[in-house]
Amino acid sequence: MSTDPHTPTGLIAILRGLSPQEAPAIGAALHEAGIHRLEVPLNSPDPFASIELLSQQLGEDCRVGAGTVVTVADVDRVHEAGGQMVVAPNTDPAVITRAVELGMEPMPGVATATDVFAALQAGATALKIFPAPVVGIGGMRAWSAVVPAGTQFLPVGGIDADTLGPWLEAGAQGAGIGSQLYAPGSTPHQVRQVATALVGVWQEHRP
Repeated sequence: MSTDPHTPTGLIAILRGLSPQEAPAIGAALHEAGIHRLEVPLNSPDPFASIELLSQQLGEDCRVGAGTVVTVADVDRVHEAGGQMVVAPNTDPAVITRAVELGMEPMPGVATATDVFAALQAGATALKIFPAPVVGIGGMRAWSAVVPAGTQFLPVGGIDADTLGPWLEAGAQGAGIGSQLYAPGSTPHQVRQVATALVGVWQEHRP
């Protein structure tokens, strides 16, 4: 998959609570629906095993990585498991720098203009707006006016099929969708249905 900063990142499935036993079926359902970026938060059961399974199963068709990555040591472990993305709730230049060194895609969390520019300085180009309802679309628009061309903003938190469209219309290059898409116990059929609806909104409003 392209990591060209001018190519919109698109939708990221946040699979918090995913177990290795569920991973293959949930991964297949998301892939079939058209969501090709999968994030397994590190506070899930045995997350590195799930990342390895999904990476092996989905290959180059999908980009698999970890969420809630807050230490450099965890960046290394994600890389060893075959992960290609490092998503964080915060902006830590050391985590971003290490991900870039390993050829991975860092997506640090930003909540202020200071976070935005610290993340960019460390080498990130795709920034996770978190929590999205607090920053708001107005905040993203204000940041967009002052950041370098190619910077991508990805809202996370409270994003579903109803709220996704306005963010995309305002210039977001993708979004992370969590419990609205997957929660422990969700069936592959349920995940596929929700994912299909989200992909429909993405295709309608794609930047």
